[in-house]
Amino acid sequence: MKILHITPEIAPWSKAGGLGDATSALAKNLAALGHEVRVATPLYGSVPGREQMGTVLDSLKVDVGGDPAKAACRVRSVDLAPTAQVWFIEHDDYYGAREIYPAREDTAERAAFFGRAALDACLQLGWIPDVIHCHDWTTGLIPVLLNTTLKSSPLGGCATVLSIHNLQHQGLLSRRILPFLRLPEWLFKPEELECLGGVNFLKGGILHANRIITVSATYAQEILTPAFGFGLQDVVLRRQAHLDGILNGVDLDEWDAQKDKHLAKNFSAQDLAGKRACKVDLQKQFKLADDSQAPLVGVISRLWDQKGLDLAVQALPKFLRTGRLQFVLLGSGDSWLEQEFRRLADNFPGRVGIRIGYDQALSHRIEAGCDFFLMPSRFEPCGLNQMYSMAYGTLPIVRATGGLADTVRHWNSTTQQGTGIVFQHADVGAVEWAIEQALALYARPEDFISAQKQAMREEFSWRKSAQAHVACYEKALQQR
Repeated sequence: MKILHITPEIAPWSKAGGLGDATSALAKNLAALGHEVRVATPLYGSVPGREQMGTVLDSLKVDVGGDPAKAACRVRSVDLAPTAQVWFIEHDDYYGAREIYPAREDTAERAAFFGRAALDACLQLGWIPDVIHCHDWTTGLIPVLLNTTLKSSPLGGCATVLSIHNLQHQGLLSRRILPFLRLPEWLFKPEELECLGGVNFLKGGILHANRIITVSATYAQEILTPAFGFGLQDVVLRRQAHLDGILNGVDLDEWDAQKDKHLAKNFSAQDLAGKRACKVDLQKQFKLADDSQAPLVGVISRLWDQKGLDLAVQALPKFLRTGRLQFVLLGSGDSWLEQEFRRLADNFPGRVGIRIGYDQALSHRIEAGCDFFLMPSRFEPCGLNQMYSMAYGTLPIVRATGGLADTVRHWNSTTQQGTGIVFQHADVGAVEWAIEQALALYARPEDFISAQKQAMREEFSWRKSAQAHVACYEKALQQR
């Protein structure tokens, strides 16, 4: 197949969360299965090395409304794999700044432009994909375009697939996006794109794509309910027959404890000795006491409501006061929560290390050097860090939601089976209970090592995920 991905993020060039990792790994694995893949994404100001990139189209006139002077772009390229290429949409007005999701007056136009540019690039090059795979809300109006304005074009026969990576982010924006994309005005009604007086990008994609994918089977069920549907549950219910839950995977080129260049020492499930060296290295980096008796608990996360880390910051002092654990965090987000974690570090020097921001190498060292990884999410469409953690023998402590419920098995001391600690409720008491369970497991070294080895044997391969995506594409083609 010829497959076009349209995404606001692709690692390593642009990444605000798991979406960048997912699109990159999926594209590479689809190419490895023999498909011809293109990935269209904005060329943000933060992306290095544009002068070394290839040029697919030096000047592309994009068929959008608004200021004619802002309708042109350049399409640059980088090879991702032998049959996979990234198309970077270069438009300094829209994407020249470093941020991926800045707050701007022209957010709607900025979100829509790169997707429309990708379609026009296909038309100009004569490269007509079989499947157009749209990722998250910024691309939600692409299936609408293909069902209306572009229906009679060479792209009108393309099957469309929409991946919902997080239903909370929907793109509820101004109705002026309709004339900008030359979409018919009849779409502005409640049974179509209209929502609370604006146009809902994600709603459009859910209604118009041939197939819809969420990034785990449990999340596919959760978004049918008011608790997780964020007001779109009835829209998703209308398309339930065309909804698939496909788990993301682990990019083993990037996350392999035996070959990871970022680690103080490599290790494997057969030989865990190197993991101890990684823990000592991490303790030094964060200026923690060299304490082998206390488990080291880690977090790498955006700091916001979804992730439940406000619960963690309330639960942790109980254990830190008595010296029962150490804690490290790498992340950024809500300023008040950043401040709460800084205060935790001030109150418990030598036991808590906090790094506000993001550091790719440090994220690998945290995954390798910690004993447990805490993810108390209120909801989690897929989650990748719990899978990275298991690959590195770091046992996840997770709430049973979305992809966390689908990937982590609670340790059962009777059957001696499990890959982490799983708890049910999003409250401080539940987080405390889960940490107590983790401490009890750590105090039994034979059980702890058994759980580590079971976790490291779990297979979350992108190849398996790519094959499931291909099956979904085939269904989309039949429907189209």
